[in-house]
Amino acid sequence: MSGKKILIIEDEVKIARFLELELMHEGYQVAQAHDGRKGLEMAERETFDLIILDIMLPYMNGIEVLRKIRHNSEVPIIMLTAKDEVMDKVIGLDMGANDYITKPFAIEELLARIRSALKTKNHGISEGRSLQSGSLKLDIDKHKVTYDEETVELTKKEFDLLHYFLENHDIVLTRDKILQTVWGYDYMGDTNIVDVYIRYLRSKIDDKYNKKIIYTIRGVGYLLKNE
Repeated sequence: MSGKKILIIEDEVKIARFLELELMHEGYQVAQAHDGRKGLEMAERETFDLIILDIMLPYMNGIEVLRKIRHNSEVPIIMLTAKDEVMDKVIGLDMGANDYITKPFAIEELLARIRSALKTKNHGISEGRSLQSGSLKLDIDKHKVTYDEETVELTKKEFDLLHYFLENHDIVLTRDKILQTVWGYDYMGDTNIVDVYIRYLRSKIDDKYNKKIIYTIRGVGYLLKNE
């Protein structure tokens, strides 16, 4: 049995109770909160191995709870919501969520994502050095990206994606490989999230500086190179 401690922040009491029973059956220790403010208090007061966080919550919505938790903690967080829009996923992932699942869902799928998120804690991107390609430089310690000494403002997930590209300069990366490394091992969300973030990076680097850096390799994936 796992013994891992999970916090469920979900305002629908029946759903929260159902999740609690299923997770306890799998050997997890479980705590519940039914509004955002209470969930945040519990997340800050106690240590959890993973948090299941609904977006639509009373008193404080899930995105705000996520933002506040990420100020002090890298605990794995799976967003839970009735919405199924790409932008909702992007916002949650940008704020530091590890995964995203849409209601209604099969409990087996959620359990698989929980196992994946707990595994991912030990599969992060490497730390402790700077990476450079031409005029593009990424400083990992300072979490800073520059082009010709000018700062490029990136979200956390954009930074992680660029980091992965720079670590694999001149190597074609498939969408699956990108998802596994940047979004987490065995990520089970939509693969088009990669294309969305590629567009974001291109708009902030390629388009802004009129320099083609990220190439599409049709039918395979993407490649970062400077010519």
